[in-house]
Amino acid sequence: MVFKKITLIGASEDSLTDAVDDAIDRAEQTVENIHWVEVESFGVEVASAPDREYQAEVTVAFRVQD
Repeated sequence: MVFKKITLIGASEDSLTDAVDDAIDRAEQTVENIHWVEVESFGVEVASAPDREYQAEVTVAFRVQD
């Protein structure tokens, strides 16, 4: 079994957890066979966001089809 990993950054105005969910939800819309997600880092954008924008960088691993 072979897996591939991609890195995504999710965002939310509400929380870091919601930012992780945003990245996972988007991945599930276009990537099949997702097996796990690793949260790599968190950040909060304050410069260009009206309030705060919570960001989560995640690595999504999925099985490559034969």
